[in-house]
Amino acid sequence: MRSKIRAPLLALLIVNVLVMLLGFFTDAYVQLNILFIVVNVLMALSLNLVNGFTGQFSLGHAGFMAVGAYTAVFFVTKIYFAPGLLGLFLIGIYSIAGGLLAALAGYLVGLPSLRLRGDYLAIVTLGFGEIIRVVLLNMEFLGGPRGIAGIPPIPSIQIGSFEISSFYVAFFYASSWAVVCFFSLWRLCYSQYGLSFLGVREDEIAAEAMGVPTTKVKVRAFVLSSFFAGVAGSLMAHFTSYISPASFSFLLSVNAVIMVVLGGMGSLTGSILAAAIITVLPEALRPLQEITGVDLRMVIYALALVLIMIIRPTGLFGDREWPEIWRSWKTTRNLKKQTAAQKQSQSARSSS
Repeated sequence: MRSKIRAPLLALLIVNVLVMLLGFFTDAYVQLNILFIVVNVLMALSLNLVNGFTGQFSLGHAGFMAVGAYTAVFFVTKIYFAPGLLGLFLIGIYSIAGGLLAALAGYLVGLPSLRLRGDYLAIVTLGFGEIIRVVLLNMEFLGGPRGIAGIPPIPSIQIGSFEISSFYVAFFYASSWAVVCFFSLWRLCYSQYGLSFLGVREDEIAAEAMGVPTTKVKVRAFVLSSFFAGVAGSLMAHFTSYISPASFSFLLSVNAVIMVVLGGMGSLTGSILAAAIITVLPEALRPLQEITGVDLRMVIYALALVLIMIIRPTGLFGDREWPEIWRSWKTTRNLKKQTAAQKQSQSARSSS
């Protein structure tokens, strides 16, 4: 049990120490982008469970994020909120509530629609995301098309005479969710139960013939993915302090799919790397507009994605995880060293 808990805690500690050191040398703009990296990591990891491991094609992730975001914001703005440590605790409770409501929405959508496959499922989930957006446009008590402004950000915490800034508190809170999501999916997908996900992905008919309840497996994956998508939506709302139906458009779902495909379908560590790249790349290209006078960011961004997918059609990591790639690289390096040593010894023998 200790070894199972040690890895998530160690990962959380290392990431927070690195960001704490980085926070001393960055401004509010960079800090906001760091927080958005964590949100996108959570979004990409949750979608990878459905698109990558289960082999389905969902385009409705923005809808689940909207459900989670509006649920959390409703509690924060309409029910009760307090500053300080109590406020952070309440945000955590409200985020869980948003995730649970998003999971319920995922169950209601997934139960009838996950009997479909391929493009048909993509159309159904796309329609669900648009239905959520249109419904929110017409709900005046949730701001309607104007959205909701003035959402309380994640508060700073005062410990005696020492104050922890809201950025560090927000990053610790968000990264904790990302670590929980990553290791939950890791334990699930690489367990005996996770083989049913892979069976559905590889051959659904063969999986049914072997006794795998394919519809139930897909619905469970959909519900768990929806839960973490709802949590990601609640985090996004608190980081931006403003949400509207336009914040959860079809493009957000497409962005999530790009992260999953770019990182590798069925690679959790690949999704983390891809989420960081997709978040940072458009912002890193922003100075080009000042130099050229033309906004070429999206052109270069799109070309970069095209080139990456041509060079690596299975994504950056394929369906492998970082430990496998690291071990493979070490094995290849050792073989090259052994081959070079054998050649040197053979040349030395021939010369003698």
